[in-house]
Amino acid sequence: MSVLLKANWNYPTTVWAGPGRIAELPAACQRLGIRRPLLVTDEGLRASPLVVRAQGLVPGTGLFADVRGNPVAANIEAGLAAYRRGGHDGVIAFGGGSALDAGKVIAFMSGQTRPLWDFEDVGDWWTRADPRGIAPVIAVPTTAGTGSEVGRAGVVINEATHQKKIIFHPQMMPGVVISDPELTVGLPPKITAATGIDAFVHCFEAFCAPGFHPLADGIALEGMRLIQTYLPRACDNGADLEARSRMLAAASMGATAFQKGLGAVHAIAHPVGAHFNTHHGLTNAVLLPYVVVHNRPAIAAQLPVIARTLNLSGEPYAAVFGWVLEFRKRLGIPHTLAEIGVPLTNPEVIGHEASLDPSAGGNPHPTDAAAYARIFRSAVKGDLTLAG
Repeated sequence: MSVLLKANWNYPTTVWAGPGRIAELPAACQRLGIRRPLLVTDEGLRASPLVVRAQGLVPGTGLFADVRGNPVAANIEAGLAAYRRGGHDGVIAFGGGSALDAGKVIAFMSGQTRPLWDFEDVGDWWTRADPRGIAPVIAVPTTAGTGSEVGRAGVVINEATHQKKIIFHPQMMPGVVISDPELTVGLPPKITAATGIDAFVHCFEAFCAPGFHPLADGIALEGMRLIQTYLPRACDNGADLEARSRMLAAASMGATAFQKGLGAVHAIAHPVGAHFNTHHGLTNAVLLPYVVVHNRPAIAAQLPVIARTLNLSGEPYAAVFGWVLEFRKRLGIPHTLAEIGVPLTNPEVIGHEASLDPSAGGNPHPTDAAAYARIFRSAVKGDLTLAG
């Protein structure tokens, strides 16, 4: 029987992991010098007992809960207004990936004078920021998927162009992460599955991304193994704290690993989410096998290692591909984008935007806009033969 222990980790940032550690929120504020935090969360958690308790732990904590499932610039502007109006000096980013991203970007922008889009993750644009104007952040994930709690960026939709933009700065990394599995116990099975496979995709794409980064590769492989073992358990029994804790760890591992790179799954999921407001993790979960088919010629060296890690037998491509399909089915993930409300309209637009997405740079197989459009069509139709 596994024993649930509390642990303090310092890679890639300080992580306080274990059941009940939300009670240490005051200590986290003290550590970062935060006296009047703004708690940023999403609309669905506004009045939840989790948020009410967190607010009560630190007297004077303000609340901003106007964050959409896919944050838009207007959410950031409203959050900044609340931050300044309340005289806050730090952010508690609390919730799923959207809330964590929004909280980090609000803290980042709190002392900047240039507009948001000047800090898009393009070249060295991050150097435009005044680092003295970046407020400290405590990240408290309530889902196990994006790993945004250990990331140095936030994804925000530019409503004028319907494009997801990545806002990046090294100092956007939260100073303390409270990784408390008790906060994820109430997550419904479908959201648990979608966010969990999102974490798997992070690990999978990072491991397959080109380049030499053995630190990221090792973390990605162990993340995949943890998800294979513990995601079904977390979906079957939401109160399984061991499974919940391992999934939180795997989510953080995925985001740590993908500093190496991501790939076509994310490159397509970003414009799909921006245009059709789909759940990011679920979109990734649907897209994964179509991208595996497309990338097959370029990931021949990685697949045997993944197969061994997942304890799969047989020819590596067939074993891994078959497992992905069966794993999704086991967790109730739809097979097509059409099943999650994505129509086959303007595939060329999706393909073009995918080809420009920063994640596209990590795809191991050369992929142009036409190929991205073809993968998108195949995922909408559910025809895997079109993806190759």
